[in-house]
Amino acid sequence: MAVDELQAIIQRCQILEEADFKGEDFNLFQVAGQKCLEDGHAAQLLEVIQNEKNKVIIKNMGWNLISPLVRCIFTYEQEDDKREQCLRILDQLAQLCNPKELFLGLLEQIEQTSGEQVCQTVMLLLQPLQTVLLKLQNKKAYSVGLSLAMIMNQLTPLPVPYTKQQIQEDKLGLCQCCNAVVDFAKPFVNEVVKNMEKSSEYNDMELKEELIKFCMKSLKYPLLTAQLEQLEGIEEHPFRHFATEIIVSAVEINYNVCRSSGLEFADIERKNSADSLSCLSYLIFVQHLGVDCFPVVFRLMSYMYIVLASFFSFSHLQDLFESCLLRMEDNSLLHHYLEFRDFINVPQDLVKIMTLCPMEHMGKKSLNILQLFIDKFDTEGKYTLFRCLLKTSNHAGVEGYIIKNIKDQIHLALTKEYDNIWFTGHHLISLLDLVLSLPEGAETDLLQNSDRIMASLNLLRYLVIKDCESDNETGVWTTLGKIEQNFLKPLRVGLNMSKAHYEAEIKNKKENRKEADSSNTVCSVTVSGEKMPPMTTGMQLQVLHSALFTFDLIESVLARVEELIEVKTKAVMDENS
Repeated sequence: MAVDELQAIIQRCQILEEADFKGEDFNLFQVAGQKCLEDGHAAQLLEVIQNEKNKVIIKNMGWNLISPLVRCIFTYEQEDDKREQCLRILDQLAQLCNPKELFLGLLEQIEQTSGEQVCQTVMLLLQPLQTVLLKLQNKKAYSVGLSLAMIMNQLTPLPVPYTKQQIQEDKLGLCQCCNAVVDFAKPFVNEVVKNMEKSSEYNDMELKEELIKFCMKSLKYPLLTAQLEQLEGIEEHPFRHFATEIIVSAVEINYNVCRSSGLEFADIERKNSADSLSCLSYLIFVQHLGVDCFPVVFRLMSYMYIVLASFFSFSHLQDLFESCLLRMEDNSLLHHYLEFRDFINVPQDLVKIMTLCPMEHMGKKSLNILQLFIDKFDTEGKYTLFRCLLKTSNHAGVEGYIIKNIKDQIHLALTKEYDNIWFTGHHLISLLDLVLSLPEGAETDLLQNSDRIMASLNLLRYLVIKDCESDNETGVWTTLGKIEQNFLKPLRVGLNMSKAHYEAEIKNKKENRKEADSSNTVCSVTVSGEKMPPMTTGMQLQVLHSALFTFDLIESVLARVEELIEVKTKAVMDENS
């Protein structure tokens, strides 16, 4: 019955000119074709489509069969003959139908799919969609971009398999589908590359841009959250293969674009998210995927601040930054790079992770990376970084660490044969003004700032011992009066005040200890402006004695510095007398 209805419509339309086809004809053809598929007459429908006499009819009306055809394909088992016949119908429609109309029909079908059928539908329609796109002459770039965007939008809500079992099972087909999509895009990538090789004047940027957008979207999903480590028992990791293909495609397109027009990689898709660029860097530098073909490795350094800004959502990208730095020679980065905001943001973001991250191992990792970053700059770059971090870190521990770095650079300047103007003379004096000072004079919280103070005293002790007053290479002897006024004297006053305060507290606690112990009194104590957890009197005394020990340590180093200054000053005076 359904086949007879279809034959009747075909016979009527065969005698009509193409321009005389009416809306009613399209509807009748679709209904009859759908009934043939639903009643199991796919073979007869295939014969109608393959009949040369029906070529014009199929060209104009065949795209209407896409929706019912897809539904029927999914109702048949994999090995069913009727499924195979439906697949042949789909292939014939791709060859015979009006490309524009069929393109819209295929895209509509992809857009309407959802849930567990998304990957199955996409993989089913990729080949006919590719065939149609390759036939398009007008708006080809737009159509390719629209197709890739639609496909990625449909895939994005799907969960990315992460464990070995999930990847092997590939329950929703995402692993397989992603690699099918990148294969789908290959002819268009090859077209761009081929045309670029033929003529350096080939300047159709639209297709190139659409393909780069696809690559960058793929980096964000699924690669940003995908498990990319090699897994035992999986010969070819689907996401590693997908990542490599994406990188190779991006590089091939971008390399030719850059070669001909001078465009930067980021210029092509400037609006892409930090996540995509971070993932690209991670794949290349940490997973070493596509690294051999990437021609602009150093250019990625300007994106490293993005990596750190993404820390809380993508912590393993610290490995990326470390790997990138390890590939560079020490002292190879010129100070000019610090004029770029991205580069100066790097150490500041590292400090935030070091001081604010609750995970200790991440803080330590950031400290190691900070040191690597410092080591890569020339002396003027190091000098600039030290000044910046001393002014912006607002953390005594970080400031103490930077001051130790300054001491190391001064040591190198004094022991090497070549001149180092940045860690001697007037430049160093300017830096010492930041180092050898107390934020609030004698009122400074010495306990809270003990790391910075101890590092500053050790630096000053080194300068006094290492640099003779007669040489005065560092300039410390010229500015000694200022150092004593702004640092040593207020520190001495502050120590006396702090020790007196804590000793009084200890005496008070001891006097009340008997009463407190007998009643098991638990109270709180404030140290360095921070309220400590509830403690017994004995615990409070321990904290107070620990603070006193810190003050004694500072005082002993201060006394040694004052002694050295006095001895050296007297020696010079004796020589001159």
